[in-house]
Amino acid sequence: MTPFSRAQFGPPAKGPGGGASAQSAGKDGPITLPGNRAWFALTVLCLVYALNFLDRQLLSILAKPIQDELHVTDGDIGRITGFYFALFYCVISIPVGWLADRSNRVRVLALACALWSAATTACGFARTYPQLMISRMAVGIGEAGGVPPSYAIISDYFPSGRRGAALGLFNLGPPIGQAMGIAFGASIAAAYSWRGAFLSLGGVGILMALFVFRFVHEPERGGLDATSNVRSSSSPTVANFGATCRMFFSRPVLLLVALASGATQFVTYAVLNFTTLFLMREKGMTLHQIAIYYALLIGIAVSAGIYTSGRLIDRLVPRWNRAYAYIPTAGLTLAIPLFLGFIWAPKWPVALAFLSLPTFLNYFYLSPAVALVQETVEPHQRVLSGALLLLVMNLIGLGLGPTYLGMMSDYFRVSHPTNSLQLAFYSLVPFYFAAITLFLLLARALGREAARGAVLCAS
Repeated sequence: MTPFSRAQFGPPAKGPGGGASAQSAGKDGPITLPGNRAWFALTVLCLVYALNFLDRQLLSILAKPIQDELHVTDGDIGRITGFYFALFYCVISIPVGWLADRSNRVRVLALACALWSAATTACGFARTYPQLMISRMAVGIGEAGGVPPSYAIISDYFPSGRRGAALGLFNLGPPIGQAMGIAFGASIAAAYSWRGAFLSLGGVGILMALFVFRFVHEPERGGLDATSNVRSSSSPTVANFGATCRMFFSRPVLLLVALASGATQFVTYAVLNFTTLFLMREKGMTLHQIAIYYALLIGIAVSAGIYTSGRLIDRLVPRWNRAYAYIPTAGLTLAIPLFLGFIWAPKWPVALAFLSLPTFLNYFYLSPAVALVQETVEPHQRVLSGALLLLVMNLIGLGLGPTYLGMMSDYFRVSHPTNSLQLAFYSLVPFYFAAITLFLLLARALGREAARGAVLCAS
């Protein structure tokens, strides 16, 4: 297989889902244009992803009233939103990816959405910490089936050359979900109770699962790869679990993009989980100001970074495949001095001004990483490969990043009780350089794969 040959970027005449795409002329031949069915599916999947992230963050948003009623500690909240959730979310995503590669991906997604939404509803009935913990584990199990099938569905609705933007739009789900969680979760909890927030938002998710099952159509697997070497008559039509895992971890390009993205998420998850506390405790910001200004910053900056990088991928990769690595490298390099300014700033308005740009630049990695994996594996391996990418990213980022930053803050608190988080934030800078180094190694690996592909095409 030559994943970066010119043939990969020439789309087929056939559109997904029975002619959902049209064609227009381009200098290298006809260009497949996504049709209404593709855009409808993308919109619905983005909303499902937003609900996925909303349900994931809801317990953190409502931690204070939950603590007051169930008498749980900060450590209990940390474990239930971090380690326990990440463990089930990461591990279950692998068999779910294998199942989706061998079956109807839309039905797997609908079932997963129904499961995590029902588990979110169950959180509203919890009377003890163990009951709440079991419900949150079930949320993690359900959400493991949300993102990997969606990646593959989108890749079969949108042709090569347009997948970066499409996946960038899909990845707007997390910032939308965060904003919705703060707006609706806090409002419902204030008007009624924290239980009401879980019950109502879980009910919305169940209705969304039924909508997905009824109205989103399963696209033809690999239907837009017909003229590329990705789809060949000799390729198997059913994913093999062991073969896909061996392929993913043996290919330097795939392993490096997963490790580089994980190193980036080490920083982004650590910052995301502790910035509110840092701004309030050491920068003088109030909770009301957090709900307005920080929520707006997250929603706008993260969305802009994800979407901008997706558009850059579509523009640059057909001519320069190493853009998959150099776009995140440029973003992280530019982010470092601005991140240092955020940590140093004496007052919260200056801190937020500095934070807005690194928040935008930090997320230049996500769309390139997802698009690279989806473009370079066989169509029947896309879901499981996406799940393996998320496994590595989330184990490193979600599992280790916040844990490390919290430990460092506790370490510095002994000698610097008034600014321990500030010093802990400074200790994240070396991980920026680790991520940059891994992306540079990815660029070299991409160049080698492209060179091998050119040699094979010439022969």
